[in-house]
Amino acid sequence: MHLTLCMVSQSTGFSCLFLIGCFVMTINLPPARGQDYVAPSTISPQAQKAIAEFSRTAATAPLPAPEELEAWKEVQDSVEKKRAAANAMVVKKYQPLITERKLGGVPVLDIKPKGWKNSNKVLVYTHGGAYTLYSAKSRLMSAVPMANDTGLRVISVDYTLAPWAKWQEVTDQVVAVIQALIKEGHPLNQIAVYGESAGGGMAAGVVLKMRDKGLGMPAAIVLWSPWSDITETGDTYATLQQADPLLYYPNNLKNCADAYAAPADQKHPYVSPVYGDYSKGFPPTLIQAGTKEIFLSNAVRHYQALDNANIPVKLDLYEGMWHIFQVFNYDLPESKLARKKVKAFLSHHLGK
Repeated sequence: MHLTLCMVSQSTGFSCLFLIGCFVMTINLPPARGQDYVAPSTISPQAQKAIAEFSRTAATAPLPAPEELEAWKEVQDSVEKKRAAANAMVVKKYQPLITERKLGGVPVLDIKPKGWKNSNKVLVYTHGGAYTLYSAKSRLMSAVPMANDTGLRVISVDYTLAPWAKWQEVTDQVVAVIQALIKEGHPLNQIAVYGESAGGGMAAGVVLKMRDKGLGMPAAIVLWSPWSDITETGDTYATLQQADPLLYYPNNLKNCADAYAAPADQKHPYVSPVYGDYSKGFPPTLIQAGTKEIFLSNAVRHYQALDNANIPVKLDLYEGMWHIFQVFNYDLPESKLARKKVKAFLSHHLGK
């Protein structure tokens, strides 16, 4: 399979494909026929401009089947190359100190924001990418602005991607990182976790696993547009499918879900944490999402599951915004506001 990466032209047709703002497989696109998605007047002018760049043809493109390992390797390599320049730019803009290391035998990026002062407070980050794409390096556009705006040291976990690792191994890797931080002197009441998209589902699943194993729980958790149910379950999977400029399930996210977990496991709480039993406890949680994404039902259902168990939880929705706008469009006014709210939330819940 030949794979190509490119930006979508607004005036000429050429070959490309684009998933979740990330990678492309070769297909032939017709010349652009104007804006594919509605840019509501209720979002910032910057956001209106950004949404005009999305392509419906790109968003609905297929991904390899779970068993097509060579095709997945090509896709993953293409993603890393595609995002290299953008991630170099975010590092140049914010000037963090980034160290490659291992915690609990798992590779991580240790990210300290510019001007960071020594503190035991730490934010563990599980990146998105449908469990099959991206890395700690290619998701610096999420971790670096977050570190900068919260003032927290961020540990970005470079977990093994599916289909090379399934959910049991991946969640164990994140648990191992958190346990290693505890051994280094970071008490759980000074550790928070955040993740976006698949990384949001993973973050919640990891915390449930820690709780069930008697390992304790972090002080707080932040979920950006979490993939809280990796099955195609929830109202907005259907009602917002034509409005969502990034996410598409058939032959796309479905293949990622199957690569990460066998169908029989896909409603396990560590895989799809919307099905978790929160009556046994869970940290205070902040869920952020946009009204223009098929994962909106994930956010609402997850919020309800937590709230019904009397867990302190806030559902923070953003009018007219798309999936993980805080990541690929980190400079938007809406993205800066979202991180400001994350900072206030974590400042309140992280121990002194």
